[in-house]
Amino acid sequence: MPVLLHILLNAFCCGIAALGFGMLFNSPSRAFFAIWLGGFAAGLVKFSLLLYISPGSFVIASFLAALSIGILNITAAHWRHVPPVILSIPSVIPLMPGVFAYKTMMGLMKLTGDTGPGYPDILADSVHYGVLTLFIVLSLALGVSVPMHILRATTVKNLRFWNK
Repeated sequence: MPVLLHILLNAFCCGIAALGFGMLFNSPSRAFFAIWLGGFAAGLVKFSLLLYISPGSFVIASFLAALSIGILNITAAHWRHVPPVILSIPSVIPLMPGVFAYKTMMGLMKLTGDTGPGYPDILADSVHYGVLTLFIVLSLALGVSVPMHILRATTVKNLRFWNK
């Protein structure tokens, strides 16, 4: 499968997951397309950054994807007449580090019953994945909330990105 098609497929799946969380959170139906678009954009930014610009840098890619979600959804909130949080939270949930959190928890469970020679390696891996999970979640929270706090004093209704 070509790399670009793989990125687009992952981004599409992020959009579908975001749409599912939007439905789960009882978002208004007029916001569904914007939620899907936000999830798609988040997946596109994150997986493109991970592949081309900073391979292995999950924290930076997640932060920039969440920042793009925050900026995109502030404008889309006025377009769909909903608060920006309604669009941002479901769009950013597919970026949560589920695999790293799973590896952290499995490592901690292994530590409770094993005191053998592999104990320091399991402990180091568990701490590594736990810290990585923590920083990714913090970067997602900051990336979504920073544009909302910066643009709170002004309105984006008057912003024009192109001339009419």
